[in-house]
Amino acid sequence: MTEETFQHTPVMPDEVLRWLRPECGGVFLDATVGGAGHAIRLLEAGSAVRVIGIDQDAEAIEAARRRLASAGERVELIRANFRDAARPGFAAEIDGLAGALMDLGVSSHQIDTQERGFSFRPGAPLRMRMDEEARETRSAAELLNRADERELGRVFRDGEERRWRTLSREVVRRRKIRPFSTSDDLVAALSAVLGRSAQEKQKARLFQALRIAVNDELAALSEGLEGIRGRLAPGGRLAVLSYHSLEDRLVKDAFRNWSADCRCPPGLPECRCRGRSLGRTLTRRPLRPSAEEVAGNPRARSARLRVWEKRGTNEQAGGA
Repeated sequence: MTEETFQHTPVMPDEVLRWLRPECGGVFLDATVGGAGHAIRLLEAGSAVRVIGIDQDAEAIEAARRRLASAGERVELIRANFRDAARPGFAAEIDGLAGALMDLGVSSHQIDTQERGFSFRPGAPLRMRMDEEARETRSAAELLNRADERELGRVFRDGEERRWRTLSREVVRRRKIRPFSTSDDLVAALSAVLGRSAQEKQKARLFQALRIAVNDELAALSEGLEGIRGRLAPGGRLAVLSYHSLEDRLVKDAFRNWSADCRCPPGLPECRCRGRSLGRTLTRRPLRPSAEEVAGNPRARSARLRVWEKRGTNEQAGGA
């Protein structure tokens, strides 16, 4: 595998750079370095920029190492899940970040590599592990074949499938006859529930929900947001690109919580929480890719960008 096989077209790169302001210099964390598309743009913004890239996918780290080799000591790459940023003692050098980016979801390389099992192309194996070496993580097939009806229902409901109850029962019924093994098995179950062939967007939504469950992505996101927020320097900014309503809602709620002056329940005689905001949300609504970008990169169409800034010494600092 070479860096050419792990190409990455960064989503909303101009917007990310405008809000993170790398031209001011400093250390930036790319918490999902992938094919290094955003990392390259950060480094190109100024010679005073350093980038620390983390990714749980060994292939991504190797590809990023090759593509960023010319940056020398301005780049450090760590194989890890961004939830690890909350661990005491993890990569102490990332404290005091000028900015951080979390580009959630799955990379184009992972989708396009059929044996990784992220797509619903005919015959694709049901795998979907972000970290191929994490054997303690159930594959998509193992989840479908072993989870009880209640857990399956939760996965499908989170995937915004209206017939989640019927689909979970159908999966349980079918696996008694033959275990789920490939994308065709799950697509067939969905089509049986719908009473017709499943549309592309329905399959995409279902497979995305299954991938999120396999990799425990929502819990990892909650932990990663908290951990990375704690690593920001005063005035540092966190930008998050999400591609699913559950991810976006989690990010929105975290930013709103951090930006609130008081979180105590109404009626308490005195404030018992931190008493002031940790920072402020810079994007009142999520930013979306332009029509031109979506035309050139259709996988950007569901992207939502939100940005938060940690409280600094200058409380009147302006926007982007």
